[in-house]
Amino acid sequence: MTTGDRLSALKAELEKHGQSHLLAHWDRLDEAQRAELLNDIEQINFAALDGLIESHIRAEQPFKLPKEIKPAPFYPAKPDIELVGQYADAVKRGVSLIRQNKVAAFTVAGGQGTRLGFDGPKGAFPISPVRNKTLFQLFAEQIRGTNRRYGSDLRWYIMTSPQNDAATRAFFAENNYFGFAPGHVCFFTQGVMPAFSPEGKILLESPSRIAFSPDGHGGALLALKRSGALAEMAVAGVEYISYWQVDNPLVKCIDPLFIGLHDLTRSEMSSKTIPKVDDLERVGNFVIGDGRMQVIEYSDLPDELAHERDELGRRKFDAGSIAIHVLSRSFIERITADEANFGLPWHRAIKKVPHVDEQGRRIEPDKPNAIKLEAFIFDAIPMAKNPLILQTVRSEEFSPVKNATGVDSAETSRRDMNRRVAAWLTAAGFDVPMTPEGEPDGLFEISPLLALDAGHLREVMLTAPTIHRGQAHYWE
Repeated sequence: MTTGDRLSALKAELEKHGQSHLLAHWDRLDEAQRAELLNDIEQINFAALDGLIESHIRAEQPFKLPKEIKPAPFYPAKPDIELVGQYADAVKRGVSLIRQNKVAAFTVAGGQGTRLGFDGPKGAFPISPVRNKTLFQLFAEQIRGTNRRYGSDLRWYIMTSPQNDAATRAFFAENNYFGFAPGHVCFFTQGVMPAFSPEGKILLESPSRIAFSPDGHGGALLALKRSGALAEMAVAGVEYISYWQVDNPLVKCIDPLFIGLHDLTRSEMSSKTIPKVDDLERVGNFVIGDGRMQVIEYSDLPDELAHERDELGRRKFDAGSIAIHVLSRSFIERITADEANFGLPWHRAIKKVPHVDEQGRRIEPDKPNAIKLEAFIFDAIPMAKNPLILQTVRSEEFSPVKNATGVDSAETSRRDMNRRVAAWLTAAGFDVPMTPEGEPDGLFEISPLLALDAGHLREVMLTAPTIHRGQAHYWE
């Protein structure tokens, strides 16, 4: 089809859906720019957007609270006497599945390091306290350490975004894929959605490009299907997908207990939780809403529930979501089989989006001016059979790097990484010098290629390490 034919077809489509302004600069574009614009426009399902514009853009779709909200049950971080046997069986089963390569690692890594003052993919941000290893390197070493421990050969899938895909691939190539065999690190990009004005007009990033943004981590499920990654997993015999987001260097990428519980309970989607630090912590809340397990965002949970206490004075809604999941491949296949009716809801977010107006003037907003739509992966939980929640310990598995300073920053994450290694050494029976304030006196880092957790460290570190107060220490 010629450019003229494509243009004629799209003109009618745009006019029908009230988006003719996307061609406002056509006469000023060269051939390459015209091709870019047509390609962008042809990505959009305008008929499907019409309803979303009415329900989520021109009007704010209020969150519909369940009529009945109860705390969600979960497996505790430390089993009581009744669960000890089940946990032991789960670890044994999880290890077996890992050894059979029935598990794949999956990192959602579409973000940029902009909020950290870093120019590049967030996964390339250096974070470890001694060697300054990047997030990607830490995950790579952990997966390779798992392979070394269990004799497995696990695949690693990484979802990028259109904004950082090329840079992410180049970063891995520059680092020889961190020791992975060719083909065992698989990249694919997530889907996108256009940004909208409050009136429902799609924004242009430039005269020839639409202002697209990633469609949220919930889009990971469709992206797995559309990219062919899901089909590739099926051919490779992968049954379970261990999911985490790129900003958490403490994550346990491949957890035998978690995977084993997921399998033995026949869960389709399992999630990890931690107790909240306070009633209003900015994390999602696992609940049972009208009989179904789900996550209610901190901004949507009524304050009276957030502050509610049980008969022992404990926080009643205390299961915080930390975006760590195990999903069955068959579950993702089932819910993505009909892409047109993919069931995850859209969430509305008001953001600052640079764009050009109909006169071609560049607008750099100083306050939120546009609406983005995102899907969240936790909204798949109510669609899953036998959803399971496993509690874990914050100091062991959760310290995200989201901000340049303050809470959830590079500083707090490095501190928590340092504390965790000191705690592992102490648990292994070694003396770790401490400051008067109770912090480890020095910097401590253990490569995941050496040990994956405190128990593993006890197995491999058989002699006491030499530790000097106030100095940096690294073991691999």
